[in-house]
Amino acid sequence: MNYFLAKTDPETYPVEQFEKDGQTVWDGVRNPQAVRAIRQMAPGDTVFIYHSMGAAAVVGLARVVSAPRDDPKNPKSAVVDLKYLGRVEPPVSLRDIKASGLFDQWSLVRQSRLSTMAAPAEFADWLNARRPGLRW
Repeated sequence: MNYFLAKTDPETYPVEQFEKDGQTVWDGVRNPQAVRAIRQMAPGDTVFIYHSMGAAAVVGLARVVSAPRDDPKNPKSAVVDLKYLGRVEPPVSLRDIKASGLFDQWSLVRQSRLSTMAAPAEFADWLNARRPGLRW
């Protein structure tokens, strides 16, 4: 299993809406590096859902449930289906992630504008240690 992080603006698609929907098509990604990350996803992978505006934080968990495919609205992009797994309570802020000093080389810390990216397995372990009730 691989791990990814996908950012959303909480005013556009908040974790509360994802929870209500249960499943969604993750689309709207245009940056070539972020599109490559989507194309690397596979069914069964875990995705950390991150609110990028306001209190920037990991707020939820999702599972990839489809193979990536071309975005029908933009052939240069890709989409994937995600199933909602649960919330990260309390959310884990970008400030906490940076303060750990463990993830300085991760794109989340180095490339703040990148919307979708691979996440290190060490981050999953670190998050699980901080939030032992999480299940993925």
